[in-house]
Amino acid sequence: MKYISVIGYLCFFSLQSLGQNTVLDGFLGGKSAVLISASSSAEPAYSWKELAENLHLSLVEAGGDPVAYYELEDAILSDAVKNAYASYFSKRLIKNIVLIIRKNDGTFYLHIYPFSQDNNIIHQGSNWFSSADNLESFSAEIASIGDGKKSSNFLVLEVPEYPAIPGLEQSSEGAGFIRQAPLNLDAFKLGVMLTGATGDEGLLTTFRHDLYGKPAGQIEAEQKAERQGLETIISEVYPYAVEFLTVPQSNQALIQDRIQFILMRQEGREADLMRIMGVSPDTETHESRIVVKYYIRFLVRNELYIGEEWDAHPDWREALKGFLEQISP
Repeated sequence: MKYISVIGYLCFFSLQSLGQNTVLDGFLGGKSAVLISASSSAEPAYSWKELAENLHLSLVEAGGDPVAYYELEDAILSDAVKNAYASYFSKRLIKNIVLIIRKNDGTFYLHIYPFSQDNNIIHQGSNWFSSADNLESFSAEIASIGDGKKSSNFLVLEVPEYPAIPGLEQSSEGAGFIRQAPLNLDAFKLGVMLTGATGDEGLLTTFRHDLYGKPAGQIEAEQKAERQGLETIISEVYPYAVEFLTVPQSNQALIQDRIQFILMRQEGREADLMRIMGVSPDTETHESRIVVKYYIRFLVRNELYIGEEWDAHPDWREALKGFLEQISP
């Protein structure tokens, strides 16, 4: 039995190594898009663009072809935004997604995934990983990725570029968001999803610097507590009919069940959320803090109602209570 265990152990790591080598071959043979999440409280301080400027030549030296740099937080603001990024990556023939994370304690992490060719951008599975305690060591780690391997990437960019994502231009900000409460909430049921983002759909979000590295058990416990809290707060504050949804359903099926409104949740930097929802930040807004904003999607016309007052809050419970109170009579 010991021999069988050893063989299985070796086979596992052989397969893992094979998967990483496949990822590396893809990195050395195609374009990469780089998504960076950098803590603003780490010391010494580096913005995500400063990290792009510092690490671009290391990625090139490694044999990569990084053609576009973006801040991860921008790419995961909403499903619609993520879909726009994925569509653009497909048109640009992006083959790899490079994820660079800098946590609050100043440590750096690198992941290279194959581009999933769908709206998830990356899938669970083999990826290339590296880390370091400081920028100098991290840069050297990245530059050595392709040691001993031949790259087929030629005519690469000498400096990082930040191309705009079509459809996400400044003029489209606030599109679809309405600063009022929806009408007829008393006539139809409000649908509330109880299942958290799991699997490939929510994978990219887990690389945000404040979430990266959290134990799976901690995330699961937080999701369970949130689901229980949702039921408690809604029953106390919202006076109309509610349907808690545990499985995805089509819009047509929901409407047939008299569910015309869906409670939506968005999490991100406050200034970014205000920008995409068409709200002008005031001087008291904490631009860099991570907040939760709830809003309602009206399925029949695909309208998004955010309420008259800005009620986003770092504590999702306060955010939910504030939103439901202002849309309720």
